Amino acid sequence: MARPSAPVSPAPHTETPPTEGGTALSSAAIGVFDLVFFVVAAAAPLTAVAGVAPAAMAMGGIATPLGYVLSGGLLALFAAGFTAMSLYVRNAGAFYAYVARGLGKATGIGTAYVAVLSYNLVEIGLVACFGFFASGGVADLTGFVAPWWVWSAICIVAVAVLGWLRVTLSAKVLGLALVLEVVVLLILEGGVLGHRGTAALDPAVLNPGSLGGAGVAGMFVLAIGAFTGFEATAIYAEEAREPRRTVPRATFIAVGFLAVFYAFAVWVVMGAFGPEEAVRIARGGDGPDMVFSAAGRFVGSWLPDIMHVLIITSAFAATLAFHNAAARYMYALGREGLLPRRLGRVTGGHGSPGTAVVVQSLLAAVFIAAGALGGADPYAVVFLWPNGTGVLGIMAMQALAALAVFGFFRRDRHGVSSFRARWAPLLSCLGLSVLTVLAALRFDLLTGASGTVNVALLVPLPVVFCAGLLVARRIRRTDPERYAQLTTVDVERD
Repeated sequence: MARPSAPVSPAPHTETPPTEGGTALSSAAIGVFDLVFFVVAAAAPLTAVAGVAPAAMAMGGIATPLGYVLSGGLLALFAAGFTAMSLYVRNAGAFYAYVARGLGKATGIGTAYVAVLSYNLVEIGLVACFGFFASGGVADLTGFVAPWWVWSAICIVAVAVLGWLRVTLSAKVLGLALVLEVVVLLILEGGVLGHRGTAALDPAVLNPGSLGGAGVAGMFVLAIGAFTGFEATAIYAEEAREPRRTVPRATFIAVGFLAVFYAFAVWVVMGAFGPEEAVRIARGGDGPDMVFSAAGRFVGSWLPDIMHVLIITSAFAATLAFHNAAARYMYALGREGLLPRRLGRVTGGHGSPGTAVVVQSLLAAVFIAAGALGGADPYAVVFLWPNGTGVLGIMAMQALAALAVFGFFRRDRHGVSSFRARWAPLLSCLGLSVLTVLAALRFDLLTGASGTVNVALLVPLPVVFCAGLLVARRIRRTDPERYAQLTTVDVERD
């Protein structure tokens, strides 16, 4: 269906069930907070604060909390344009559809293949991350020892089942996991503030003058990576109730929540030790344990134990969120014939992209099996390597999507304000492009690897993008009518 020239009028909130073997996802199934749960759970806030923030502190120094605020501000600019365009594009292909509408079909198809690669790689890495945390955590708590790949296999099966069933069930699981993560970090913050009071909130960390350190660029790469997945609100536009309202609201709530939550949590953790001492710890051998140390010191030994358990559930929630996103990209491209068309079929009764769910799960199983048989380190290799490529691909797509928003509204503003149609997308494109280049130059921050390994991990992104351009060129030459219909599938379900 072609792009409407104006937002369609609201209709009653009735969920439309799918037909067996059809191509339409279940409609009107997801509300605002369901979308927020998908997005924030994908960001894995407990893992981001306990696992990644100390590394960001080691690079950014006392400026790290401000770095999260500024990263959130940049993504809010992106969201301003992204959500304005969401009124006119409702397609499970999200980035693919946005870039195609704003920068041309060929660029959109190249982006589509990058999206499929990126989301699948992030999900595969998270499966290994879950196996790593579950293996160690269960052994410590119960004494039961099982290889990491056994837990990863359990994760793949559980995620596949939830992905096959109605999307609202996934939202409930993600919502529960997210609430537990947030509560445990709030308890930590309450313990620190209860002991140290306002002395824990040193205003020096919000001084822009502290952003001049040599490692600040690396800190921003890690900080922006902590928001990865927030754009997934648009992926569920076909399944959302009143998408013209639901998608923008969920996007801004998610970005705003993550920015405030990350910045305040990191600020309080630094305040637990004092900013300068916290940076020293982060740069030393105790950096990875500093959040757990603060929890034990200011709350009690029981809190670090709970946090170690919840990191396992956090990894599972993030895996489920990225699995759902990856499956929907595969579904969207299967529906367009850019991947095998069977991927564009849905399950009867559940309205989920069942074939894509199965294929995505099999891909994850193959990667996990290869890592296990090759004796690869589950965290340093099977998690970090594919995750680094996936995160960089998503960052690059965000920059392209921001430029696409400008391109889309340049032809016709559709009554959208100049700020949302022009300035917000251009400024966010500039910022995201700079961060993407920095991430590529400091790819070791995302992968923990160096040299030829990083080159090998970077190469797939331009290769699949160019493959998309060649596919677009072939379709345009051999089937112009089909080419004209690409990316025009919108679902008007307001």
